[in-house]
Amino acid sequence: MDDIFQNYLSRPNVKQPILTQYCDGQRVSCPNWMSQWGSKDLGDQGYSFIEILRYYYGSDMYVNEADEIAGIPSSWPREDLSIGSRGEKVRQMQSQLVRIARAYPAIPVIAADGIYGPRTAEAVEIFQSIFGLPVTGVVDYATWYKISEIYVGVTRIAELF
Repeated sequence: MDDIFQNYLSRPNVKQPILTQYCDGQRVSCPNWMSQWGSKDLGDQGYSFIEILRYYYGSDMYVNEADEIAGIPSSWPREDLSIGSRGEKVRQMQSQLVRIARAYPAIPVIAADGIYGPRTAEAVEIFQSIFGLPVTGVVDYATWYKISEIYVGVTRIAELF
C-alpha cells in the first residue's frame, strides 16, 4: 500500500498492528483468509465492518487509531496546514521540503521559518504535482505523509534504523 493509515487492527494488550491478508475468493482460494467476495456476502447479510473482521480474525479483533505514527520524522499535526498557518509543524514540513528540493530541483527552496506563506504554498503545489497528489497548496494528511515518505527516501534515514 502506498497510503499510510492511522487506523489499524490489533488484539487486546498487543501494541503491534495485526497483519491481515485477503484474496479475491473467486480466482484464488485462500482458506481461513478474508476474501473480497466473502466480505461482500457478509455485508449483504447485514454484518458491520467490525463484525466482518471478527468473523475472519476472531472476536478479540479491535480497530485502533494511532495518535502518532512512528518510524517517520514527524506525525501529522491533525489539521491541514495552509497560508496563514504557523508553528513548529510548519517549520518541520518546510525543512523537509527544503531537503527534498535538493533531489527534486523543480521544487523551489523556501525558508524554514514556521510561517506558511505564498512561497511555501507554491512549493507544496509543485511537490503535489510531482508526486500525483491533488494540487491544492494545502498540506493535508496525504500530503504530509507523502512529504515524510519522500524525505525519508532522499535522506535515507530509514537505513539508520
